[in-house]
Amino acid sequence: MRLLKRRPTMADGFTLIELLIVMALIVVLSSVALVGYQNSVVRAREATLMDDLHKLREAIDQYYADKQKWPAALQDLVTDGYVRRIPEDPMTNSADTWQTVPAESDPANPTAEPGIFDVKSGSDKTSLDGKPYADW
Repeated sequence: MRLLKRRPTMADGFTLIELLIVMALIVVLSSVALVGYQNSVVRAREATLMDDLHKLREAIDQYYADKQKWPAALQDLVTDGYVRRIPEDPMTNSADTWQTVPAESDPANPTAEPGIFDVKSGSDKTSLDGKPYADW
């Protein structure tokens, strides 16, 4: 009986070039996935910021409608029960960085305190669409 010798062929394993190509593809795909993940995190923070601004502005308007004056500080909204707590600014991760816009003085009542008319983010960063968060 004659033993058949097997000839080595290229199909016995992977070459270094094939391994490098596969590794390069894995790196490219993971980079794309990472950028997509980071953008989704930013979009979620932007959505939270828009919602928080809407809720704070709504509470300020309700405060004015009820008391016929603007709140002197954001904390007044909490103490008078318009919001449970001042939310954290999702861009700065702090509830103390909100920028308040003072109301114009009332010509009918010049002795009244102007109070807070609007609230904006205290972040100096720019959104994905190129607009600064402080302008929202």
